[in-house]
Amino acid sequence: MASSAFQRAEILAGQHFHLNREEIKKHRYDVKTLAYLDSHEVKQGAFAHLCKYHYSRDEDANLFGSYHFYRICLQDNRILDAVERGHSFIKISPLMLYIATHELVHIIRFEAGEIDFDASREEKEKEEDRVHAITSVILKACISPEMKLVLDCFSNQYRIGDIFN
Repeated sequence: MASSAFQRAEILAGQHFHLNREEIKKHRYDVKTLAYLDSHEVKQGAFAHLCKYHYSRDEDANLFGSYHFYRICLQDNRILDAVERGHSFIKISPLMLYIATHELVHIIRFEAGEIDFDASREEKEKEEDRVHAITSVILKACISPEMKLVLDCFSNQYRIGDIFN
């Protein structure tokens, strides 16, 4: 399900940002679920946590090159708990599409230099609002009653995880 959500999110985010398939693929990222995360990749109170890693093939990065990539760390225990506590009115498929699209918008904005990955906490909080607004615009193109419910839960400063606690 996560793979399908990210594939669809790539298409939707690509269309929104006018990126073709090749351009969207240049944004290096991988997706891991809780069972495959290191302890520093687990974040309580979130559905996903974005980490940035630098990879170098050799200690002399200039000789063999290096690059960075992002890891989207799905907190699937929180996601499933939100769906369970939602008493069936929050569906997992639109929630996963929201999460996937939201995280890809972050990555695209980081790569475009719209915000620094290591920005201050205050700036990151503002960025969350910007990313939610962009995500909402993107997902309104594929609105359904289930997606509308997810978008409504994320609007007005609500976070689905907070609603069900």
